[in-house]
Amino acid sequence: MNWTQIKEDQERLILRPYASFSNESRGRDREELPCNIRTIYERDANRIQYSSQFRRLRHKTQVFFNTKNDHVCTRLEHVLNVSAISETISKTLGLNTELTRAIALGHDLGHAPFGHTGERVINKCLKECKNPFKFRHEEQSLRVVERLGQHVDKDGVRHHGLNLTYEVRDGIVCHCGELKNEYILYRDTTKSRDSLKDPNIAAQRPYTLEGCLVRLVDKIAYVGRDIEDAIRVGLISDEADSHCRKVLGKNNGEIINTLVMDVIENSYGEDIIRLSDEKGQALKELIEQNYERIYKADKIKRYEKTTENMLEGLFESLYEAVTTMSIDEMEASELDLHRQFGTFIRQHSYNETETDEHKVADFLSGMTDGYAIKAFESIYLL
Repeated sequence: MNWTQIKEDQERLILRPYASFSNESRGRDREELPCNIRTIYERDANRIQYSSQFRRLRHKTQVFFNTKNDHVCTRLEHVLNVSAISETISKTLGLNTELTRAIALGHDLGHAPFGHTGERVINKCLKECKNPFKFRHEEQSLRVVERLGQHVDKDGVRHHGLNLTYEVRDGIVCHCGELKNEYILYRDTTKSRDSLKDPNIAAQRPYTLEGCLVRLVDKIAYVGRDIEDAIRVGLISDEADSHCRKVLGKNNGEIINTLVMDVIENSYGEDIIRLSDEKGQALKELIEQNYERIYKADKIKRYEKTTENMLEGLFESLYEAVTTMSIDEMEASELDLHRQFGTFIRQHSYNETETDEHKVADFLSGMTDGYAIKAFESIYLL
């Protein structure tokens, strides 16, 4: 019995015409025999979830750095929240839930330690090295699934990259959730299969409605939860009487429910993912409030300086090692950080087009908060 074929036939009965059908995927860069149980997108979601980069998200910052409070959101919890919310909407709209899940699970794989602060610091260090490569977590997430992740095929051969479908990779790199003004998303069906090679791909609209959905839900998932966490750690007090909170709800659960219902009501049966103008503007205002009250708060900015110093110090040490030592010398170093870095470079078989700065950025961005702190202390604390 070919269970995959049965599932694909069921998609034709259940999904809407605007959905992404599994048997119409643009496929993978490296051809593989199909699975007899899972659809092509189910397989992608599994590969992402089983990757080491996905596991490390549980120890990476969402907003609050290296927190010891078990109830404060980590990057992994955020990703799981995006996946859960997206899947609920996707199923109701008649979209491909497995594609939605794969994109959601993979969208933040390239995030650096210490959240967006880490992203800015690595980009700054690359700029100081005169390297034209810009570090952005959306593009790094694509690099993780195409280059840094590892996949073992049925013959036991280990390959660089997870060999995911075009649709999943496109949704991952085009997921940007920091566009505050955006609450109406159209898919771009004119994109070619080579679009992922475009240096400006992260700024483009997703190819699928499922990708558009994850892009919008990214904001829905973090805006209320960040407020909840900020209250939990004593950074802000609850201000439930603000205008946008009255429109959306007084707590995270109400905010999510309001926005989920609004997306469904305004997108059902349409080739579009959108919020109503009222809810879209309220979401924008709430995100702007979060920037002023949370992300730019004095306590956050002060700790950012500490993390900036750590990451700059780590980048400096790793860059010095890769430019002055051979891989053999690094792996024989007394410093554990350099040994790990040497092994990392050897495992990934870097080619001539990938610079030393690129190697440092790849290794540094893969660190968890805790490992980055431990590595910094091993170098600079006497």
